[in-house]
Amino acid sequence: QVNMIESGGGLVEAGGSLRLSCAETKRTFGSAAMAWFRQAPGKGREYVAGFRWRDGGTDYADTVKGRFTISRDNAKRTGFLQMSSLNPEDTAVYYCVTGTTIPTLKAGRGSWGQGTQVTVSS
Repeated sequence: QVNMIESGGGLVEAGGSLRLSCAETKRTFGSAAMAWFRQAPGKGREYVAGFRWRDGGTDYADTVKGRFTISRDNAKRTGFLQMSSLNPEDTAVYYCVTGTTIPTLKAGRGSWGQGTQVTVSS
């Protein structure tokens, strides 16, 4: 059982920045990657970005490249999503998920956090 605690969501004006955190509070063998997804009202869950714990390799959705940066603190088993140049289309509940590989996470398979709301006002 892997449990994560997400934090950092909130309300921000367009053009602003937020940093989300996701801390693994419990860990099981095989948790080798973490990713962020988001779900906007009335839409499906969308992959945002992911990283591998071991070597820090990262992957981004085209919609956030150049604006969002994903990082990690291995010692604290915490992942971060730094979001800049936010626009109203970024409004969503953001979820972190941990699992074996980035492709596996992109397929939606892993252990999910509870989500944190990000609202961008115009």
